[in-house]
Amino acid sequence: MIKPEVERLLGRVQKPARYTGGELNSVIKKSEDVRFRYAFCFPDSYEIGMSHLGMKILYSAANARDDTWCERVFAPWDDMEKEMRKNGILLYGLESGDEIRSFDMIGFTLMYEMCYTNVLNMLDLAGLPVRSRDRKDLTPIVVAGGPCVCNPEPMAEFIDLFLLGEGEEVTNEVIDLLLYHKEKGSDKIDFLRDAAKIEGVYVPAFYDVSYNDDGTLKEVINRETAPKTVKKRIISDFDGVFYPDKFVVPFIEVVHDRVVSEIFRGCIRGCRFCQAGFIYRPIREKSADTVNRQAKTLCETTGYDEISLCSLSTSDYTEIEELIHKLFNWAIPEKINVSLPSLRVDNFSDELMEELQKVRRSGLTFAPEAGTQRLRDAINKNVTEQEVIRTAEKAFAGGWTAVKLYFMMGLPTETEEDIEGIANLAQTVVNTFYRNPDKPKGKGVTVNISVASFVPKPHTPFQWEPQDTGDMLVEKQKHLLECIKTHKIQVSYHESKTSLLEGVFARGDRKLCDVIESAWKKGCKFDSWDEFFDFEKWKEAFSEFGVDPAFYANRKREFSELLPWDMFDYGIRRKFLEKENIKAHRSETTPHCRIKCAGCGANKLNGGKCDALS
Repeated sequence: MIKPEVERLLGRVQKPARYTGGELNSVIKKSEDVRFRYAFCFPDSYEIGMSHLGMKILYSAANARDDTWCERVFAPWDDMEKEMRKNGILLYGLESGDEIRSFDMIGFTLMYEMCYTNVLNMLDLAGLPVRSRDRKDLTPIVVAGGPCVCNPEPMAEFIDLFLLGEGEEVTNEVIDLLLYHKEKGSDKIDFLRDAAKIEGVYVPAFYDVSYNDDGTLKEVINRETAPKTVKKRIISDFDGVFYPDKFVVPFIEVVHDRVVSEIFRGCIRGCRFCQAGFIYRPIREKSADTVNRQAKTLCETTGYDEISLCSLSTSDYTEIEELIHKLFNWAIPEKINVSLPSLRVDNFSDELMEELQKVRRSGLTFAPEAGTQRLRDAINKNVTEQEVIRTAEKAFAGGWTAVKLYFMMGLPTETEEDIEGIANLAQTVVNTFYRNPDKPKGKGVTVNISVASFVPKPHTPFQWEPQDTGDMLVEKQKHLLECIKTHKIQVSYHESKTSLLEGVFARGDRKLCDVIESAWKKGCKFDSWDEFFDFEKWKEAFSEFGVDPAFYANRKREFSELLPWDMFDYGIRRKFLEKENIKAHRSETTPHCRIKCAGCGANKLNGGKCDALS
């Protein structure tokens, strides 16, 4: 419900629909009918946040409770923020228009490290102190979840408690506990003591850290009721877990404006650079019947004409062909498109190609990740050039004329030959199109290369590796462009300065809290957006506190070093990661989980068994 004082501002900003609420399927309740108010905050623009599946799930799950009203909150764009500050408008929930500082809980999802300043900016816009120690009252409690929480230390001074792992169950447990303490009249410290006992909850105020003379972490001491190690939460029964039967349908176009149907969590592959492939283990699938039913219901309740199947590797879903057949039985007659992102070239079957030909074609996307076989083996991609070419041949024969190839630059052990290999592989794909007698007549081919800068991440075999400096990445990007010989190949790559900051925060510790707050006070926000990113202000913030970014991003760590995230148990054994790191430097591969268990340890989180490490 938009308030009059906010409505008066909307004529002065771009995209006022970002700030009005009232969309189809948004949940409206009466505040007097609920006992708990929850502001679910996404620290980026409306268009980004409304595309996030996790927000859709947890928003609906919280609102399924009769006693709880969960509302959406997004980071206001610069024009709206200026109007809000000038007119004394505090950050509000889209559903009610009420100020979120009066809510019981404010939750942030931390999807990527470059959103950290937006978290501080949103707390400030809400009229709240950004430091958790300065928020004395029991409510609102500020919580955070999402993939970045696997190393929450750079944000430890701002968040009251972090939720590690999957949130469907633990969120309800935290709501129940906060309701209990609210009605009991408890102090904040009493609530936090009980919250720390919940599996998957990390209360940073209950941990003291100390450092060695060289700046590395020396010791972490747990106090109060806090466990020495915090274990992530996972959903065991993925087929029966809560999933929304409707999504909020935005008034304006968002990044992913379609039905999203989650088919499984986890990954069997073990690509050594991929944090998601490790922190979301073990793999748990939904049945084809469940996915089909949920997708059909969502199309009926939203009116969308596109379904996207969501997973880390869609073609690794064991029932993929059965699912596609079920979906197409009703989707094609109703002119609903089905898209399959995250396909792998080594299991792109003829049957799957045949099914995909029944729907309208968009470009196909594959991720070789590296340009040479040696480097693909080092990162454990387990994909050969022959498989890439064979899959391209199938796609071109099936009528596709556009292929997107994802690569990474700056990977451990990378050489100049590996950079040249990216251009060579793309050229081979172009040549494959023109050699194919079954290619679409009268059409050319487009091969888009997207090159991300590698950032070492916690809980992966590369967590000890140095990140390439900005100068190194710029030189490699320049060399790649020099190797491209045809306009049929288009290249895009990431800004090296933002990759540096991402690397700093990914493996950072609590000393970065001061830096982040300082950068925010200097005006940093929306750091993942080119029009806002200001590297000079960040350099000033680092200098102000005597922090060298290279210490976090560009330094190789020894296996013996205590890492800031070692106290968080995501199921992956440290010894396993060390062995995988050693194998990477030998360019040795590890078979994926369905071929042979490598003993990573993750299945034990789900009550299963893992082969012991030797």
